[in-house]
Amino acid sequence: MVIWSEPAKADLRSIHDFIAHDSRHYAKKVTQEIREKTDILDDFPNRGKKVPELDDENIKEIPLYSYRIIYEINQQNISVLAVVHKRRDLMAEDIPREL
Repeated sequence: MVIWSEPAKADLRSIHDFIAHDSRHYAKKVTQEIREKTDILDDFPNRGKKVPELDDENIKEIPLYSYRIIYEINQQNISVLAVVHKRRDLMAEDIPREL
């Protein structure tokens, strides 16, 4: 089961709001595609690649547009931890690990 953390949900809302300043249509389209991209993780949790900034084989990322969808593979589910822009300098402490 794919579960979105509260920080990841906040990231998605921020992305939507930022894009919506120019186009509500594309804001909805991009955020919907991000959500859909995570739906396949139930069946293919290892689809992503290891996040280079972190030293953890269970934390992976999948790209979409200019974003990195960062998730953790747990024993019982997949936790979406964050959605960050690819240009952002990412540090380990930027990724919340609790749901």
